[in-house]
Amino acid sequence: MSFSWAKAYEPKHPFMRWMDERLPLPRLVYGAIGGGYPVPRNLNYWWNFGVLAGIFLTIQIVTGIVLAMWYFASADHAFTSVEHIMRDVNAGWLIRYAHMNGASFFFIVTYIHIFRGLFYGSYKAPRELVWMLGLVIYLLMMATAFMGYVLPWGQMSYWGAQVITGFFSAFPLVGEPIRVWLLGGYAPDQAALSRFFSLHYLLPFVIAAVVVLHIWALHIPGSGNPTGVDVKDERDTLPFHPFYTAKDGWFAAAFLGLYAIVTYYAPNYLGHPDNYIPANPLATPAHIVPEWYFWPFYAILRSFTVDFIFPAKLWGVLAMFLSILLLFFLPWLDKSPVRSGSYRPVFKRFFWLLVADVVILGYIGGAPISPARVAIGQIAAAYYFLHFLVILPLVSRFETPLPLPASITDSVLHGEKAEAAPAGQKPRHGSVATAAAE
Repeated sequence: MSFSWAKAYEPKHPFMRWMDERLPLPRLVYGAIGGGYPVPRNLNYWWNFGVLAGIFLTIQIVTGIVLAMWYFASADHAFTSVEHIMRDVNAGWLIRYAHMNGASFFFIVTYIHIFRGLFYGSYKAPRELVWMLGLVIYLLMMATAFMGYVLPWGQMSYWGAQVITGFFSAFPLVGEPIRVWLLGGYAPDQAALSRFFSLHYLLPFVIAAVVVLHIWALHIPGSGNPTGVDVKDERDTLPFHPFYTAKDGWFAAAFLGLYAIVTYYAPNYLGHPDNYIPANPLATPAHIVPEWYFWPFYAILRSFTVDFIFPAKLWGVLAMFLSILLLFFLPWLDKSPVRSGSYRPVFKRFFWLLVADVVILGYIGGAPISPARVAIGQIAAAYYFLHFLVILPLVSRFETPLPLPASITDSVLHGEKAEAAPAGQKPRHGSVATAAAE
């Protein structure tokens, strides 16, 4: 997606010209996020969360590097090293709380980013690979977050590692050897803590590398937009800078303000109090739960309570993994030619039912087990799979979409008077200006 208005990069400063001739990095940045990258002119604020995810990834990497300077990956001293960071290191409490809450906010903006993609059909051609790379980033985030949750070596860290790695033992024959290989033993201990710390430090850089691929893949077809209509000409676009850098900038500042409020005034609100108790293999917590961003999948796991051919635990683990993996197949499950949910009235209703269903699963996954909650979780888990495997394919096949706008520009104008076309250029067919001229 390139148009004649997109100015070529022309360095003016002698040093920048010298740099551009030898290492054209400024040219690359200009083409990626500067005036050389045309973006649809109708992007709304739901498109800001991709940039926010990149900001929080940066925050996590920077704060994580600082914390690693003080953290001691030892089963005997990990908990006390975290307390030392909180109490004795200059601004250690701030760095630790910023990292801890940064993980939650990273998942918040990522979930909003994913659901925006689901509503506006960001997984549809020609952006299938963009969607899949985003899901790879999400899976890497989950692995990184789980390993990071273990590092404080509190009660919930220890027993969370025990329960989560125990999922693999549900697989016949190979399950238990895989679990022992992951932990480096038969229970979480020094070997598990050392390898989890190593991987937790490494994986954010892997995530950053996949983010580069994600952005690269996005720049080939160009950004999607709320209408789902392809860009027709240069009037449908704006340069990313300064229009969207300004829009992203003030929105990021507002969202980071919320993040700062939580970090300063409610730093433990999204955590679990049991993690301030040192790990004790001989004392099992009354209610073992993962971090809140895993609760919907934990609810799906717990929804299987009856053995049928295979043990219920195996069915639960398979369903939990499948609930994420089936998102990779959305480009083929949803065959509607219309991308945006704004023009799909039936799809829109089922989309909001899915959002409510995931919220219910999240509540069930974080709440103590009871017969009523198990029943609600089973219904919600069944609907989750029903939505993607049955409802979505049927809706995409039989739904009658609303008429699409002729172009992105027409959708922006909403019937208002269009700007006069340049001299010697006729207004486009189907535009408001054309209708007025006729």
